[in-house]
Amino acid sequence: MAEALTEAELDYLRSLFDLARDGRSAELAAAVDAGVPVNLTNGAGDSLLILAAYHDHPETVAALLSRGADTARVNDRGQTALAAAVFRQSTDSVTQLLDAGADPALGPKSALDIARFFELPEMLALLSRPPG
Repeated sequence: MAEALTEAELDYLRSLFDLARDGRSAELAAAVDAGVPVNLTNGAGDSLLILAAYHDHPETVAALLSRGADTARVNDRGQTALAAAVFRQSTDSVTQLLDAGADPALGPKSALDIARFFELPEMLALLSRPPG
């Protein structure tokens, strides 16, 4: 049976999600390089990558992708990092995620759904481009 985490350990893990939200790429990358799982998720199913994409931090998205972040994670609201980047209309993050193999049709609220619902023709065109 695994030991329960201490409050200090839980606080540290929660702080990592703040690093992703705030775009503090170097600090977050150092934590992942030191052994924090790159696909760590919070209680809402948000991964570090989803939060970085949602808060429009392309550098942080790149740092996480270069460390193997999973583009196919879907949070509890049915959203992926790609859907979050489309919602924020972040061409840089969308391009990076697509280049990393993110599926525009993945999830109940897919990136394609978001682009169509919010009438984002530039994002729809980007999602529809041939891979590579």
